[in-house]
Amino acid sequence: MSTEGLTKTFPDGLTAVVGLDLEVASGEIFGLLGPNGAGKTTTIGMLTTRVVPTGGRALVGGVDVVRRPSKAKREIGVVPQTNTLDRSLNVWENLYFHGRYFGIDRAGARARTDELLARFQLTDKATRKVGTLSGGMAQRLMVARALLHEPRVLFLDEPTTGLDPQSRIALWDLLRDLHGAGQTIVLTTHYMEEADRLCDRLGIIDSGAMLALGTPSELKAGLDADSVVDIAADGDLDELARALTRVPGVSRTDVRDNGVRVFAPVVTGMLPPLLASAQATGATIRDVSVSEPTLESVFIALTGRDLRE
Repeated sequence: MSTEGLTKTFPDGLTAVVGLDLEVASGEIFGLLGPNGAGKTTTIGMLTTRVVPTGGRALVGGVDVVRRPSKAKREIGVVPQTNTLDRSLNVWENLYFHGRYFGIDRAGARARTDELLARFQLTDKATRKVGTLSGGMAQRLMVARALLHEPRVLFLDEPTTGLDPQSRIALWDLLRDLHGAGQTIVLTTHYMEEADRLCDRLGIIDSGAMLALGTPSELKAGLDADSVVDIAADGDLDELARALTRVPGVSRTDVRDNGVRVFAPVVTGMLPPLLASAQATGATIRDVSVSEPTLESVFIALTGRDLRE
C-alpha cells in the first residue's frame, strides 16, 4: 500500500490531509496515531474508497483507489469504529452473504464462512442473532467478515474502543495471529499501549500532515531522553517547568495536569538538583517517579496537550 501527495480539501475549504506520502510493506502492521481531527479518519476513508481525494494518489494492493474503486474494494477489508453487522441476520448469514456479495459461489462462501467461524471461535454462535453478541464477539465477527473475501490489506479504525480488557487482549492475540500469517494490517488507535505492542511501524499525524514515522523504538529514541521524571506538585506549574528546564542535563519539560514531566538523557545524579529547583519555586512536591520514555510521551511532545473536539 502506498500514497503519493495524498490530499483532501473539503468544499468548505478545510484541508484535512496535506500531501501525505506513505509506504506500508506487505505483511506489516502499521498504526496511524493522532489527536481528534488530525486527519486519521479522512486518510483511512481515502484508502478505502469512501472519501475521494482532491490531490495525489493512493494504491492498495497495486490498485489505484480513485481510478479503479470497484477493484480496490476487492483488495481491502474494513472494520469500522461502529458495529455495522446486519441485525436481521444471524452470525453465519452475516459472513455467508458478505462472501456472496463479493462474488464467491455458494459452496465457496459456505466453506469460507465455516472456516472463519472456527478460526475466530464463533462456531457455537453461528445461529445466534448478532444483536445478542457481546462487544468482543461482535468485533471478532466484524474482523472475520472483513477477511472473508481474502483482502490484501485489512483496515481497522480504533478496533478496541469500548471493549473490556479481556476482549481487548483477545483481539490483540487475533491480530498477532493474522500478522503471523502474513496479513497486511493498517489500524488507527488512541491506545498508546496497543500501538506499542502491535505495530511494526507507526505514523503520527496532526493537522493532516505526518509528523513522525518509524518503529515504536525509533520514535521513543527521538525524544533524546532515556529517562522520564514525573514530578507531581502543587503551585505554579508553568513556573516550575521553566525552572526545571534550566537544570543542566534536562532535554525538555512538559506541564501535565498534576505536575511536570522532565526528559533527560540520564537520571543518575539529577534528582537532587531537580528537587532543589522545584522547591526554590515554592512548589509543594507530592510525588516523584522515574520511568522510560513511552509512546504517550512522544505523542504529547509532537501534538501538544490541548484537548481536541
